[in-house]
Amino acid sequence: MDENQLILQILSGNTHAFRFLVKKYERLVFYIAGRLIHQQADVEDICQDVFIKVYKKLPEFRKEAKLSTWIGTIAYRESIDFLKKKGLEMEDLKVLKEQELASLIDTNHPEQIQTQTERIELVKALISKLPPLYRTLLSLYHIEEMTYKEITEITQLPEGTLKSYLHRARQLLKTQLLKHTQFVEEWI
Repeated sequence: MDENQLILQILSGNTHAFRFLVKKYERLVFYIAGRLIHQQADVEDICQDVFIKVYKKLPEFRKEAKLSTWIGTIAYRESIDFLKKKGLEMEDLKVLKEQELASLIDTNHPEQIQTQTERIELVKALISKLPPLYRTLLSLYHIEEMTYKEITEITQLPEGTLKSYLHRARQLLKTQLLKHTQFVEEWI
């Protein structure tokens, strides 16, 4: 069933079609919410809210973007709204100065990182300590392999700003990795 047929089925009241949509996109929604929010229960609540909103707003979907991009945008905005409600200032959601960011990252990892699994865990740990926006952008681009266009549609960031933030996030990650000299030397 293609996207248009799926939407028409849902709009005509087919609950099985909506369940299919949820199954098809739940990984994306959980992923986006989970990159911004770390409490599993909160992520699950946000995901429920996202699919409720998708169901209610589906008649307004104009098909100018892919359905996945539209759903991803809703997930991103719901997650940001959740963080705002929890008292996180918008300054925390935007990119902070690099000196401030460096202090947020814990560098107390063992100096002798030898296995690929340990390397991956180190990178994941360093990424998880980045501010939510950096963490999300890196994940969407490098892990979910979304295009700049798809990410800009989800986050509403201009493409130039997105590229700049990704560059800063990579630089920050590189700086932290360089503190683990042996790790970096083995990778190079």
